[in-house]
Amino acid sequence: MGILLTIDLGTEGARIGAFTEDGTPLGTTHRPYSTHHPRPGWAEQDPRDWWAAITAATRQLMDTDPCRAAGQVVAIAASTTASTVAVVDAAGTPLRPAILWMDARGAAESERTAQVSHLHPILQWSGGSDASEWLLPKAMWLKKHDPDAYRSAARIVEAVDYLTFRLTGRWVGSQMNAVCKYNYDSLAGRFPAELYAALGMEDLIAKLPDEIIPVGGAAGTLTAGAAADLAISGTPVVAVGGIDAHVSLLACGGKTDGLVSIVSGTSSAIVTEVDRPSTSKEVWGPYPNALTHDKWLVEGGQVTSGSVLKWTGESIMGVPRDELPGLIDQASAVDPAAHGLRALDYFMGNRTPHREARLRGAVIGLTLGTTKAELYRAMVEAVACGTRSVIDSFERSGVPCARLVFSGGIERNSLWQQVTIDVLGRPAELVIGENLTLRACAVIAATAAGIVPSLGAGSQLFAPKVRLLEPDPKRIAVYEHTFGDYQRLTAALRPIMCDTADGGSGAAGARGPFRVVR
Repeated sequence: MGILLTIDLGTEGARIGAFTEDGTPLGTTHRPYSTHHPRPGWAEQDPRDWWAAITAATRQLMDTDPCRAAGQVVAIAASTTASTVAVVDAAGTPLRPAILWMDARGAAESERTAQVSHLHPILQWSGGSDASEWLLPKAMWLKKHDPDAYRSAARIVEAVDYLTFRLTGRWVGSQMNAVCKYNYDSLAGRFPAELYAALGMEDLIAKLPDEIIPVGGAAGTLTAGAAADLAISGTPVVAVGGIDAHVSLLACGGKTDGLVSIVSGTSSAIVTEVDRPSTSKEVWGPYPNALTHDKWLVEGGQVTSGSVLKWTGESIMGVPRDELPGLIDQASAVDPAAHGLRALDYFMGNRTPHREARLRGAVIGLTLGTTKAELYRAMVEAVACGTRSVIDSFERSGVPCARLVFSGGIERNSLWQQVTIDVLGRPAELVIGENLTLRACAVIAATAAGIVPSLGAGSQLFAPKVRLLEPDPKRIAVYEHTFGDYQRLTAALRPIMCDTADGGSGAAGARGPFRVVR
């Protein structure tokens, strides 16, 4: 027996997991890192912080009794937030801060992709345009507003591809990220050179990974330098990973027909696979062969969900994290039909179904008698309405949503769970005590190492424990009214939000302090 080492590079930190070859968890560790917001709508991180967090967390985990007893690491797989873009030189040294997935500075560049969509059918796979979050609009922004960094960059890559390089010394791209985030044509096996040229980005191809490999393929073996950093012996195979939320489909187990994985943490990513593609301007996709060969992946999501609740409870109300359960209990006792508040969850824009980076958060109905518990509950309700908006857009697009599986930070917030199910008006499963991305990476690592014959086989072997969430029949009608108000409020405030965002976002290329260490 050996160890499958898994890496989940998230928004707030790196989480490392270890599993036996049959899927038994050996433990997890976590190390945080900082996000900087130098301007409204911007979010940046230092890639060197990612590697420092990964190495520290891995060393700690490998030094535990279960891992020492389990033997050597035989395979490694990593998944990361998507659309987090690293700009580095040929040695992999960062030239500037990485632009985080939630960063909305590329809104104008996103609109440019929409303007050429009629000439480039490949954009139909993303609903007719690239999101402002994606690699291509961010690279376009860099070329215009930070030309020195763009010109000097040997590589402009997704975070997962940066990690693969740090682990193997090879610039290997994940087919999932390439298809979903920079328009790679997986049917033809090529970059969309014509689209890039139309946008003045023909030189981007040379800065992308040299080779695109499907999820679960082998990128190479661990280098001696990376092994020393991680305190790992041997030369384990390094698998090609992908997008943290998207690979979660591999760790849900059970029936896959109509399966929708809803990973709700800082943001909420909602993904599924279908047999036949259909086009829609509300959802993202369908992406061919992004995860499973001959399947089409569909994605939607909320840019901010758990982060809205963190902002409300910790930042605005000043409730310490260890006292949040008390606030949640108080908010759970609030009557949703009586508090009179309505809120919007678009703190960093909307991904699905509005596809508008300039939408922002809002609360109406405040009085001098409004309590913390009422305000917190209203924000939970807003986040739940955002989730329903995505699921509704899936079904309008002909995507079956027969089985909903929740995972992520929502597991630690009982109010968030129940309100979401009540707003949806349907049951769902909740993954118990698991980071689904780490478990999915174990499936990916086992596939690359030949321990299981395919991702599908590994998915059934590594199925998690779940419990069923049931809606409260008495609340369903109440929340139908709340959801209707949520939609009307969005329509009413959208023009004002867009005007305000246009006036305050700025377009200059200032990056804030960033000292490159060579």
